[in-house]
Amino acid sequence: MKKDTFVLGIETSCDETAVAIIKNGTEIVTNIVSSQIESHKRFGGVVPEIASRHHVEQVTFVLEEALEQAGMTMDNIDCVAVTEGPGLVGALLIGVNAAKALSFAHHKSLVGVHHIAGHIYANRLIKEMKFPLLSLVVSGGHTELILMKEHGSFEVIGETRDDAAGEAYDKVARTLGLPYPGGPHIDRLAHEGEPSIDLPRAWLEEGSYDFSFSGLKSAVINTLHNAKQKGMDIPPQDLAASFQASVIDVLVTKTIKAVKEYEVEQVLLAGGVAANKGLRAALQKAFEGKDAELIIPPLSLCTDNAAMIAAAGTILFEQGKRGSMDMNAHPGLDIENF
Repeated sequence: MKKDTFVLGIETSCDETAVAIIKNGTEIVTNIVSSQIESHKRFGGVVPEIASRHHVEQVTFVLEEALEQAGMTMDNIDCVAVTEGPGLVGALLIGVNAAKALSFAHHKSLVGVHHIAGHIYANRLIKEMKFPLLSLVVSGGHTELILMKEHGSFEVIGETRDDAAGEAYDKVARTLGLPYPGGPHIDRLAHEGEPSIDLPRAWLEEGSYDFSFSGLKSAVINTLHNAKQKGMDIPPQDLAASFQASVIDVLVTKTIKAVKEYEVEQVLLAGGVAANKGLRAALQKAFEGKDAELIIPPLSLCTDNAAMIAAAGTILFEQGKRGSMDMNAHPGLDIENF
Protein backbone atom coordinates (compact mmCIF):
# COMPACT_ATOMS: atom_id res chain seq x y z
CA MET A 1 0.00 0.00 0.00
CA LYS A 2 1.41 3.37 -1.04
CA LYS A 3 2.50 5.60 1.83
CA ASP A 4 0.75 8.95 2.10
CA THR A 5 2.84 11.98 1.21
CA PHE A 6 2.62 15.12 3.32
CA VAL A 7 4.06 18.36 1.95
CA LEU A 8 4.29 21.53 4.03
CA GLY A 9 3.98 24.69 1.93
CA ILE A 10 5.17 28.22 2.74
CA GLU A 11 4.00 31.31 0.83
CA THR A 12 5.34 34.84 1.47
CA SER A 13 5.55 36.35 -2.02
CA CYS A 14 3.54 39.50 -1.25
CA ASP A 15 1.34 40.46 1.69
CA GLU A 16 0.08 37.12 3.03
CA THR A 17 2.08 34.94 5.38
CA ALA A 18 0.78 31.42 4.77
CA VAL A 19 1.60 27.86 5.77
CA ALA A 20 -0.33 24.74 4.73
CA ILE A 21 -0.03 20.97 4.83
CA ILE A 22 -1.29 18.93 1.87
CA LYS A 23 -1.81 15.16 1.71
CA ASN A 24 -0.94 13.39 -1.55
CA GLY A 25 -1.09 16.66 -3.48
CA THR A 26 -4.89 16.80 -3.46
CA GLU A 27 -6.18 16.98 0.10
CA ILE A 28 -5.92 20.00 2.41
CA VAL A 29 -4.95 18.99 5.93
CA THR A 30 -4.56 22.58 7.12
CA ASN A 31 -4.27 25.96 5.42
CA ILE A 32 -3.38 29.00 7.54
CA VAL A 33 -3.19 32.53 6.10
CA SER A 34 -2.22 35.70 7.96
CA SER A 35 -3.23 38.72 5.88
CA GLN A 36 -1.63 42.17 6.00
CA ILE A 37 -4.39 44.07 4.19
CA GLU A 38 -5.15 46.33 7.15
CA SER A 39 -1.50 47.37 7.42
CA HIS A 40 -1.23 48.34 3.75
CA LYS A 41 -4.72 49.80 3.26
CA ARG A 42 -3.79 53.31 4.43
CA PHE A 43 -1.00 53.45 1.83
CA GLY A 44 -3.29 52.42 -1.04
CA GLY A 45 -1.09 49.43 -1.92
CA VAL A 46 1.53 47.01 -0.63
CA VAL A 47 4.65 48.60 0.89
CA PRO A 48 7.45 46.03 0.39
CA GLU A 49 9.42 46.91 3.54
CA ILE A 50 6.33 46.65 5.74
CA ALA A 51 5.35 43.36 4.08
CA SER A 52 8.78 41.87 4.80
CA ARG A 53 8.69 42.97 8.42
CA HIS A 54 5.25 41.41 8.93
CA HIS A 55 6.46 38.13 7.40
CA VAL A 56 9.37 38.05 9.86
CA GLU A 57 6.96 38.60 12.75
CA GLN A 58 4.32 36.09 11.62
CA VAL A 59 5.99 33.16 9.87
CA THR A 60 6.90 31.22 13.01
CA PHE A 61 3.44 31.67 14.55
CA VAL A 62 1.69 30.63 11.34
CA LEU A 63 3.93 27.57 11.01
CA GLU A 64 3.23 26.49 14.58
CA GLU A 65 -0.51 27.00 14.10
CA ALA A 66 -0.54 24.93 10.90
CA LEU A 67 1.22 21.99 12.58
CA GLU A 68 -0.91 22.24 15.73
CA GLN A 69 -4.17 22.41 13.78
CA ALA A 70 -3.11 19.36 11.76
CA GLY A 71 -2.10 17.47 14.92
CA MET A 72 1.30 16.85 13.33
CA THR A 73 4.99 17.53 13.89
CA MET A 74 7.80 17.97 11.37
CA ASP A 75 8.45 14.23 11.76
CA ASN A 76 5.26 13.63 9.75
CA ILE A 77 6.33 15.92 6.90
CA ASP A 78 8.04 14.49 3.80
CA CYS A 79 8.93 17.73 2.03
CA VAL A 80 8.97 21.50 2.53
CA ALA A 81 7.77 23.51 -0.49
CA VAL A 82 8.24 27.26 -0.69
CA THR A 83 7.48 30.05 -3.14
CA GLU A 84 10.80 30.83 -4.81
CA GLY A 85 9.39 33.53 -7.10
CA PRO A 86 8.07 35.69 -8.61
CA GLY A 87 7.13 38.27 -5.99
CA LEU A 88 8.62 40.97 -3.75
CA VAL A 89 12.24 40.00 -3.18
CA GLY A 90 12.30 40.90 0.51
CA ALA A 91 9.06 39.06 1.19
CA LEU A 92 10.18 36.00 -0.76
CA LEU A 93 13.43 35.83 1.18
CA ILE A 94 11.58 35.37 4.49
CA GLY A 95 9.75 32.31 3.23
CA VAL A 96 12.76 30.85 1.45
CA ASN A 97 14.97 31.15 4.53
CA ALA A 98 12.26 29.76 6.80
CA ALA A 99 11.88 26.76 4.46
CA LYS A 100 15.64 26.17 4.28
CA ALA A 101 15.90 26.31 8.08
CA LEU A 102 13.10 23.74 8.45
CA SER A 103 14.60 21.50 5.78
CA PHE A 104 18.08 21.64 7.34
CA ALA A 105 16.98 21.25 10.96
CA HIS A 106 14.59 18.35 10.34
CA HIS A 107 16.40 16.66 7.41
CA LYS A 108 13.47 17.13 5.04
CA SER A 109 13.45 17.46 1.26
CA LEU A 110 13.15 21.02 -0.06
CA VAL A 111 11.52 22.22 -3.30
CA GLY A 112 11.12 25.74 -4.68
CA VAL A 113 7.78 26.51 -6.35
CA HIS A 114 6.83 29.08 -8.98
CA HIS A 115 4.07 31.29 -7.55
CA ILE A 116 1.89 31.11 -10.69
CA ALA A 117 2.34 27.33 -10.88
CA GLY A 118 0.94 27.32 -7.36
CA HIS A 119 -2.14 29.27 -8.43
CA ILE A 120 -2.70 26.79 -11.26
CA TYR A 121 -2.29 23.77 -8.96
CA ALA A 122 -4.82 25.19 -6.50
CA ASN A 123 -7.33 23.67 -8.92
CA ARG A 124 -5.96 20.17 -8.26
CA LEU A 125 -7.25 20.55 -4.71
CA ILE A 126 -10.73 20.63 -6.26
CA LYS A 127 -10.49 18.14 -9.12
CA GLU A 128 -7.80 16.04 -10.77
CA MET A 129 -6.16 17.73 -13.75
CA LYS A 130 -6.70 16.39 -17.28
CA PHE A 131 -4.18 17.11 -20.04
CA PRO A 132 -3.83 18.98 -22.26
CA LEU A 133 -5.30 21.84 -20.28
CA LEU A 134 -5.37 25.61 -20.45
CA SER A 135 -5.09 27.91 -17.45
CA LEU A 136 -6.33 31.49 -17.44
CA VAL A 137 -4.21 33.21 -14.80
CA VAL A 138 -5.58 36.58 -13.68
CA SER A 139 -3.90 38.27 -10.72
CA GLY A 140 -2.48 41.59 -9.58
CA GLY A 141 0.74 41.24 -11.53
CA HIS A 142 -0.07 38.55 -14.09
CA THR A 143 -2.58 37.97 -16.86
CA GLU A 144 -1.62 34.88 -18.83
CA LEU A 145 -2.94 31.96 -20.82
CA ILE A 146 -0.80 28.92 -20.02
CA LEU A 147 -0.94 25.59 -21.87
CA MET A 148 -0.03 22.42 -19.95
CA LYS A 149 0.48 19.09 -21.70
CA GLU A 150 1.64 17.26 -18.57
CA HIS A 151 2.42 17.89 -14.92
CA GLY A 152 5.15 20.47 -14.44
CA SER A 153 5.13 21.63 -18.09
CA PHE A 154 4.09 25.24 -18.74
CA GLU A 155 3.86 27.01 -22.11
CA VAL A 156 2.81 30.67 -22.03
CA ILE A 157 0.70 31.27 -25.14
CA GLY A 158 -0.50 34.71 -24.05
CA GLU A 159 0.60 37.29 -21.51
CA THR A 160 0.08 40.92 -20.58
CA ARG A 161 2.09 43.49 -22.50
CA ASP A 162 1.54 46.25 -19.95
CA ASP A 163 -0.84 46.43 -16.99
CA ALA A 164 -2.18 43.11 -15.74
CA ALA A 165 -5.93 42.96 -15.14
CA GLY A 166 -5.49 43.17 -11.37
CA GLU A 167 -3.27 46.25 -11.67
CA ALA A 168 -5.86 47.92 -13.89
CA TYR A 169 -8.58 47.13 -11.34
CA ASP A 170 -6.59 48.68 -8.50
CA LYS A 171 -5.69 51.82 -10.51
CA VAL A 172 -9.28 52.37 -11.64
CA ALA A 173 -10.45 51.83 -8.06
CA ARG A 174 -8.07 54.53 -6.80
CA THR A 175 -9.39 56.91 -9.47
CA LEU A 176 -12.91 56.25 -8.19
CA GLY A 177 -11.79 56.84 -4.60
CA LEU A 178 -12.31 53.23 -3.55
CA PRO A 179 -10.19 51.66 -0.78
CA TYR A 180 -7.41 49.09 -1.27
CA PRO A 181 -7.62 46.38 -2.47
CA GLY A 182 -9.72 47.84 -5.28
CA GLY A 183 -10.70 44.72 -7.20
CA PRO A 184 -13.50 43.49 -4.91
CA HIS A 185 -14.94 47.03 -4.67
CA ILE A 186 -15.02 47.42 -8.47
CA ASP A 187 -16.69 44.02 -8.75
CA ARG A 188 -19.33 44.98 -6.19
CA LEU A 189 -20.00 48.35 -7.83
CA ALA A 190 -20.20 46.76 -11.27
CA HIS A 191 -23.12 44.59 -10.17
CA GLU A 192 -24.99 47.73 -9.10
CA GLY A 193 -24.54 49.54 -12.43
CA GLU A 194 -25.03 49.17 -16.17
CA PRO A 195 -22.20 48.87 -18.75
CA SER A 196 -23.54 51.94 -20.55
CA ILE A 197 -20.21 53.69 -21.23
CA ASP A 198 -18.33 52.80 -24.40
CA LEU A 199 -14.81 51.72 -23.40
CA PRO A 200 -12.13 50.11 -25.60
CA ARG A 201 -11.20 46.44 -25.91
CA ALA A 202 -7.58 45.76 -26.83
CA TRP A 203 -7.63 42.73 -29.13
CA LEU A 204 -4.10 43.36 -30.47
CA GLU A 205 -2.96 41.81 -33.75
CA GLU A 206 -4.72 38.90 -35.42
CA GLY A 207 -4.04 35.57 -33.74
CA SER A 208 -2.44 37.04 -30.61
CA TYR A 209 -3.40 35.70 -27.19
CA ASP A 210 -1.59 38.55 -25.43
CA PHE A 211 -3.44 41.06 -23.25
CA SER A 212 -3.26 44.82 -22.80
CA PHE A 213 -5.24 46.76 -20.19
CA SER A 214 -3.21 49.98 -19.98
CA GLY A 215 -5.29 51.71 -22.67
CA LEU A 216 -8.53 50.68 -20.98
CA LYS A 217 -7.29 52.01 -17.65
CA SER A 218 -6.36 55.32 -19.28
CA ALA A 219 -9.72 55.51 -21.04
CA VAL A 220 -11.54 55.15 -17.72
CA ILE A 221 -9.40 57.85 -16.09
CA ASN A 222 -9.85 60.21 -19.08
CA THR A 223 -13.62 59.61 -19.14
CA LEU A 224 -13.87 60.53 -15.49
CA HIS A 225 -11.62 63.62 -15.79
CA ASN A 226 -13.42 64.90 -18.91
CA ALA A 227 -16.78 64.57 -17.22
CA LYS A 228 -15.54 66.52 -14.17
CA GLN A 229 -14.20 69.31 -16.41
CA LYS A 230 -17.63 69.61 -18.02
CA GLY A 231 -19.37 69.59 -14.65
CA MET A 232 -21.00 66.23 -15.39
CA ASP A 233 -21.43 63.37 -12.97
CA ILE A 234 -20.82 59.83 -14.15
CA PRO A 235 -22.39 57.20 -11.87
CA PRO A 236 -19.41 55.27 -10.46
CA GLN A 237 -21.35 52.04 -10.63
CA ASP A 238 -21.90 52.46 -14.38
CA LEU A 239 -18.22 53.25 -14.95
CA ALA A 240 -17.23 50.20 -12.89
CA ALA A 241 -19.68 48.01 -14.83
CA SER A 242 -18.39 49.30 -18.17
CA PHE A 243 -14.75 48.78 -17.16
CA GLN A 244 -15.40 45.27 -15.87
CA ALA A 245 -17.40 44.35 -18.99
CA SER A 246 -14.44 45.33 -21.17
CA VAL A 247 -11.94 43.31 -19.13
CA ILE A 248 -14.15 40.23 -18.98
CA ASP A 249 -15.02 40.39 -22.69
CA VAL A 250 -11.35 40.21 -23.67
CA LEU A 251 -10.44 37.52 -21.11
CA VAL A 252 -13.33 35.22 -21.99
CA THR A 253 -13.13 35.69 -25.77
CA LYS A 254 -9.40 34.92 -25.93
CA THR A 255 -9.80 31.94 -23.61
CA ILE A 256 -12.57 30.41 -25.73
CA LYS A 257 -10.52 30.97 -28.89
CA ALA A 258 -7.48 29.24 -27.35
CA VAL A 259 -9.60 26.31 -26.18
CA LYS A 260 -10.70 25.68 -29.78
CA GLU A 261 -7.21 26.03 -31.25
CA TYR A 262 -5.42 23.81 -28.73
CA GLU A 263 -8.27 21.31 -28.19
CA VAL A 264 -7.82 21.13 -24.42
CA GLU A 265 -9.62 18.83 -21.99
CA GLN A 266 -9.87 21.35 -19.15
CA VAL A 267 -9.74 25.07 -18.50
CA LEU A 268 -8.54 26.20 -15.07
CA LEU A 269 -9.15 29.68 -13.66
CA ALA A 270 -6.34 30.84 -11.39
CA GLY A 271 -5.09 33.91 -9.50
CA GLY A 272 -6.51 36.54 -7.19
CA VAL A 273 -8.86 38.04 -9.80
CA ALA A 274 -10.36 34.55 -10.17
CA ALA A 275 -12.42 35.60 -7.14
CA ASN A 276 -14.19 38.20 -9.32
CA LYS A 277 -17.89 37.27 -9.44
CA GLY A 278 -18.41 38.84 -12.85
CA LEU A 279 -15.54 36.87 -14.41
CA ARG A 280 -16.61 33.61 -12.79
CA ALA A 281 -20.19 34.02 -14.03
CA ALA A 282 -19.11 35.00 -17.56
CA LEU A 283 -16.80 31.99 -17.89
CA GLN A 284 -19.45 29.60 -16.59
CA LYS A 285 -21.92 30.94 -19.15
CA ALA A 286 -19.37 30.79 -21.97
CA PHE A 287 -18.53 27.14 -21.24
CA GLU A 288 -22.12 25.90 -21.17
CA GLY A 289 -22.33 23.13 -23.75
CA LYS A 290 -18.57 23.16 -24.43
CA ASP A 291 -16.54 19.93 -24.50
CA ALA A 292 -13.77 21.38 -22.34
CA GLU A 293 -14.40 21.21 -18.60
CA LEU A 294 -14.18 24.49 -16.67
CA ILE A 295 -12.71 24.38 -13.15
CA ILE A 296 -13.03 27.42 -10.89
CA PRO A 297 -11.45 27.24 -7.41
CA PRO A 298 -13.33 28.42 -4.30
CA LEU A 299 -12.61 31.97 -3.14
CA SER A 300 -10.29 30.72 -0.38
CA LEU A 301 -7.93 29.23 -2.99
CA CYS A 302 -7.96 32.20 -5.40
CA THR A 303 -5.96 34.64 -3.30
CA ASP A 304 -2.41 33.83 -2.15
CA ASN A 305 -2.24 30.79 0.10
CA ALA A 306 0.22 28.02 0.95
CA ALA A 307 -2.07 25.08 0.05
CA MET A 308 -1.51 25.84 -3.63
CA ILE A 309 2.27 25.96 -3.08
CA ALA A 310 2.23 22.59 -1.32
CA ALA A 311 0.02 21.13 -4.08
CA ALA A 312 2.47 22.23 -6.80
CA GLY A 313 5.39 21.21 -4.60
CA THR A 314 4.01 17.69 -4.29
CA ILE A 315 4.37 17.22 -8.06
CA LEU A 316 7.98 18.46 -7.97
CA PHE A 317 8.73 16.19 -5.00
CA GLU A 318 7.24 13.16 -6.80
CA GLN A 319 9.24 14.02 -9.93
CA GLY A 320 12.43 13.85 -7.87
CA LYS A 321 13.22 17.56 -8.08
CA ARG A 322 14.98 19.06 -5.08
CA GLY A 323 16.15 22.45 -3.91
CA SER A 324 19.40 23.04 -2.05
CA MET A 325 20.67 25.23 0.75
CA ASP A 326 21.82 27.85 -1.77
CA MET A 327 18.22 28.46 -2.89
CA ASN A 328 17.55 32.19 -3.27
CA ALA A 329 14.55 34.41 -3.95
CA HIS A 330 13.91 35.04 -7.65
CA PRO A 331 11.45 37.95 -8.09
CA GLY A 332 11.45 37.57 -11.89
CA LEU A 333 11.28 33.76 -12.08
CA ASP A 334 10.18 32.50 -15.52
CA ILE A 335 7.53 29.77 -15.41
CA GLU A 336 8.57 28.23 -18.76
CA ASN A 337 12.17 27.72 -17.64
CA PHE A 338 11.33 26.87 -14.07
